Amino acid sequence: MGEVVQMNATHTNSPDTRLLLGLGADDASTRLAVALAIGTHVRPGFVDALLARCSVEPDFFVRDMLTWALTRYPAEITVPRLLVELRSHVAQARSQALHTLSKIGDGRAWPAITRSLLHDADHEVARAAWRAAVALVPAGEETGLAAELASQLGRGDRDVQLSLTRALVALGEVIVPALNTAMTSDDPAVRVHARATELMLRDPDAGFDSAVDEAQQLVTPTVTKPGSQRADR
Repeated sequence: MGEVVQMNATHTNSPDTRLLLGLGADDASTRLAVALAIGTHVRPGFVDALLARCSVEPDFFVRDMLTWALTRYPAEITVPRLLVELRSHVAQARSQALHTLSKIGDGRAWPAITRSLLHDADHEVARAAWRAAVALVPAGEETGLAAELASQLGRGDRDVQLSLTRALVALGEVIVPALNTAMTSDDPAVRVHARATELMLRDPDAGFDSAVDEAQQLVTPTVTKPGSQRADR
């Protein structure tokens, strides 16, 4: 971050330099305010600094504000840089880039939502990839995406499974064949998750936990419900 500030300080006025420095402030509320200011008053040259901060920012709310700020810039500038971030070895850089691409909604990013991202070993990256894929999938490719997503039914804890269910349900009726296939799995956790997702498709207001409980009764009474940690963002 220091190198970014030093590089830009000679080419920007004092307020811009302070903003760049503020992205790395110790106080999260300061970083939040700075990200808001950068998004509110768009200036050329801030995109790289926002992306650099996305990969290391520890606060969820600041990360969301960084994403909002990036969406305020022209997609012609942000999307190519975000696609580069998808190849980062830093998991948070990949997940934040995916999250931001889902918010921008530029279809040119679709080819970059690769199978490796959809199956990323890091749960947060995979969850962001599922959301981005659903947001960006072109017409006619929903069935293939549904099958790809359904291949991960039963993965992770309650929150990971909730994210996958939400992504699948957002695709609509095209997911039914993939769910039917998953419900024949030898893995009871996969069968329960598939059934719960089908129940959510039929009645989204039922709630995920209730759907899992009902699915357990329908599939097998011995499967333990995934542990709950936090709500899906």
